Amino acid sequence: MSWFEEKIKPMLAVKGRPFSSLEYIFELKWDGSRALAFVDLENERVRIQNRRLIEISFRYPEFELLDFTSENAIFDGEIVVFERNKPSFYSLQKRDHVESKFKASVLAKKIPANYFVFDVLYTESKGWLYKRTLMERKEILSKISSETKRIALVDFVEKSGEEFYEKAIKLGLEGIIGKKKDSYYFPGKRSDLWVKLKKRNTGDFIIVGWLEGEGERSNTFGSLVLALKSGDNYIHVGQVGTGFDSEFLEWFSKKLKEIEIERQYFPIETQRVVHWCEPRYVCEVEFLEFTADLKLRAPIFLRLRDDKSQEECRLEEFDH
Repeated sequence: MSWFEEKIKPMLAVKGRPFSSLEYIFELKWDGSRALAFVDLENERVRIQNRRLIEISFRYPEFELLDFTSENAIFDGEIVVFERNKPSFYSLQKRDHVESKFKASVLAKKIPANYFVFDVLYTESKGWLYKRTLMERKEILSKISSETKRIALVDFVEKSGEEFYEKAIKLGLEGIIGKKKDSYYFPGKRSDLWVKLKKRNTGDFIIVGWLEGEGERSNTFGSLVLALKSGDNYIHVGQVGTGFDSEFLEWFSKKLKEIEIERQYFPIETQRVVHWCEPRYVCEVEFLEFTADLKLRAPIFLRLRDDKSQEECRLEEFDH
């Protein structure tokens, strides 16, 4: 298999609290969708692969990847859509859910996306870069790249993580990520060599069902039933019933009904009718904390995570 066909899962970060260190660099954490870009200049072809290893380049025809690099390479970065100069979950979802090239080309003009590149995993001249340090990879990346209208390199600061975090929060951004300068790249591994420092306490959860809605929501759903995996079992962590707009409620209700099943994952104490579904969707939820019985306190729906699989949503990942 050539480098262009490789299936690569991106390196992941652990959660942490703001800190400063001479051994780390700090980057802004964009509210976007992680993606690896494979660029083959000789054959003028491009692949963009999301975290679930799905090819999504047709969704983003505005990315000028052939102009971005001076040699064949594989890049790691984040796809971000802005609304009023801030990253927008909702607008990104519109781009993520497109299945036709024609609609993608229309949305590329109407709701353009950006690709923020922060790492390089392979180049034609140097081969695989997993065993190069982060700062070596950053230097290689800067030498082979030229920013375009829709693609930019991610800037970083050294040492002053706490000050940088405060500035990011004041700008209304999600937070920052700290990366150890001498860290290698470990595909598909979650490592404390990379630490995400977020304002909000958020997590990714599996949608396993929904409770019927009432009043204005009688034709959609009232709340989504959430779970985490532990071993082969599904652990109930509660329901989320806020954070949806009317357009999403209508659209996602139809999607849920298409995957409704009879299986009951676990008992739920509720007066509402419970519908169960295949564990196909993952969503990001903001919450205050886990209660003593492992339920989310004050959960708010943020977005679907098409780039995450249910196997990544595990109870063991949380400090509860």
